[in-house]
Amino acid sequence: MKTNKIRYAMVLELIVLVALIGVYVVKNTSSNDGMENSYTVSGQSQTEGEGNKKKDYIKWVDFNVTCTALSDAYKVDVETYKSDVHVEWIKLLAYLACKNGGDFKKYKTSDLTQVVEKLKKKETTMEELTKDLKYYSYFYDAYSAVLGGFVGEYQIEKTSEDGSVAKTWETQYGLKAFLPIAKNFPYNDFDDFGVSRSYGYKRKHLGHDMMGQTGTPIVAVESGVVEALGWNQYGGWRIGIRSFDTKRYYYYAHLRQNYPYCKELEVGSVVTAGDVIGYLGRTGYSKKENTNNIDCAHLHFGIQIIFDESQKEGNNEIWIDCYNIVRFLYQNQSETKKVTDSKEWKRITQMKDPMVEEYKKTKR
Repeated sequence: MKTNKIRYAMVLELIVLVALIGVYVVKNTSSNDGMENSYTVSGQSQTEGEGNKKKDYIKWVDFNVTCTALSDAYKVDVETYKSDVHVEWIKLLAYLACKNGGDFKKYKTSDLTQVVEKLKKKETTMEELTKDLKYYSYFYDAYSAVLGGFVGEYQIEKTSEDGSVAKTWETQYGLKAFLPIAKNFPYNDFDDFGVSRSYGYKRKHLGHDMMGQTGTPIVAVESGVVEALGWNQYGGWRIGIRSFDTKRYYYYAHLRQNYPYCKELEVGSVVTAGDVIGYLGRTGYSKKENTNNIDCAHLHFGIQIIFDESQKEGNNEIWIDCYNIVRFLYQNQSETKKVTDSKEWKRITQMKDPMVEEYKKTKR
């Protein structure tokens, strides 16, 4: 019995010794001796380890800016463009996010107007307002990745005043991103991001469903490059378009059976925001191509945010809830017309996006 007690005491001492060594190691590796542990603050990755640094990029974005906040900030941006004080909408939204902890559920227009008035009167500057805000750079980088290609200068085609065929180009500043459903085509939707899905395996819905009529023209929300085109057993016939700055990947899925895309579209094609790219349908949920296994005809519209190519596919993907973005884009719809004796639809009013021309120049 005495021998057993001695053995028990020795084992206990050994366990305590191992624990103390562990505490010592953790304490020393955590000390400020030029070695910084990897951590995440509000989704923002920091570096780890001298000589063993991880890339410094954002790992997660929880985008919950309301349609009202988006519209208010956008209106201020347009109204102040080329004025003495141009209040950029993304900077304004990032500032508001710092003030509300990234939660816009209780947002009121007055939250924005108060600070805008001070900026307009030059009582302060955005740099002065944000210099001590710890997470401003995170919110600005995150929101820039989400909204970066939405607002800017562009040229729009205008018909002559006498109604003649001759058209002119007019330079404008404002919203150059479009609703993904063409103008005058009905649809209905609700915020279904994160809802459970069971086909293949249990998972969350990482997009926004817009229910409509089969054959409804689908348009490019933003200008970019076609990166994916073809069959996916979950999305059916789908199109993936990457923004020119590579931060946004737009996913359009469940396209029409037999004729899902515009015939000239292929991987590598450059599209302008508002161009017709495909047609709403109900394909998908099958390994067999061109199968209608979706009960309700709809467009699955998704926005993936990419800060590093390692996030493009796999467990590190960032998909955002784009319900409020869709509501915001409702104010800018692309009107289309059917091409005679074909299944094709084309936009009526053409637009020139400077980003398209800049991209093409780099590829020459």
